[in-house]
Amino acid sequence: MRLDDYRTSDNVEDQRGTGGGGGLGFGGGGGGGLGLIMSLIGSKFGIVGIIVVIGGAMLLGINPFAGGGGTGTIGPQRQAATNGNTAEQSCAVDAASRFTCQVLASNEDTWKAIFQASGQRFTPARLVFYSNQGQSGCGAAQSAMGPFYCPSDNRIYLDTEFFSELQNRFQAAGDFAQAYVIAHEMGHHIQTITGGADKIRAAQQRASEAEGNALQVRMELQADCYAGVWAAHNRDRLEPGDVEEGMTAANAIGDDTLQKAAGRRPVPESFTHGTSAQRMQWLKRGIETGDPAQCDTFAGVL
Repeated sequence: MRLDDYRTSDNVEDQRGTGGGGGLGFGGGGGGGLGLIMSLIGSKFGIVGIIVVIGGAMLLGINPFAGGGGTGTIGPQRQAATNGNTAEQSCAVDAASRFTCQVLASNEDTWKAIFQASGQRFTPARLVFYSNQGQSGCGAAQSAMGPFYCPSDNRIYLDTEFFSELQNRFQAAGDFAQAYVIAHEMGHHIQTITGGADKIRAAQQRASEAEGNALQVRMELQADCYAGVWAAHNRDRLEPGDVEEGMTAANAIGDDTLQKAAGRRPVPESFTHGTSAQRMQWLKRGIETGDPAQCDTFAGVL
């Protein structure tokens, strides 16, 4: 994807080198419940299972690191300090940082124009770089989660080492595969600032576990479609093979594919992100239409 001449975003924070969340790892003493649960998940499903469980909890507004036996509902939290870098300096740390900041800027410009066309004002998300461990408005940020969006503070959290994971573990190489991941998280921001995410989370509170998972799948597929909309509006910057890279990534992170890779029989009731076929379908719809109105995953059968 040709973004070499694109500006880098100013909506960037950096927690790399700050020590992050101060020891909020999976293990440890005290109640120990989270460490045990994560160990069990990891033993059966590996890092993929941990990513799915924690990522789904974050998007539901639940803090998986909350202790005390409560509901885990997230309250206001103090933002972690940055490492003192300016946005420009943070974006220049390495090639992955620069590309991330350019993709973020492209998403900002694209969605600003889309919102303006309908008479609305777009409020951009901020992106927080961290390494291994950080702190978000949704609790601890762990590299094992992969990139995630926190609705409590309207920020995207990213350890750029995930790009290596995407290429080596999931066999989804290419810059557009990386861009798709960032654009997907921006899609969750769109859901939040338009009020759609709040409605779904409220519905999930009243739903059974299976029903709540089904609603989460529709949330994720809509974010995939929004990522495709962004790509469609930047078609002049796409290179041959880019769309295929995105489809490969979407296929690799479908729930059925991940469960099979973990040696498990796919259980549709447990899906929280959608099948590989569904993820590719909705990413493709966004790319082909370029119209956010065509991303209504909540209407009809998927």
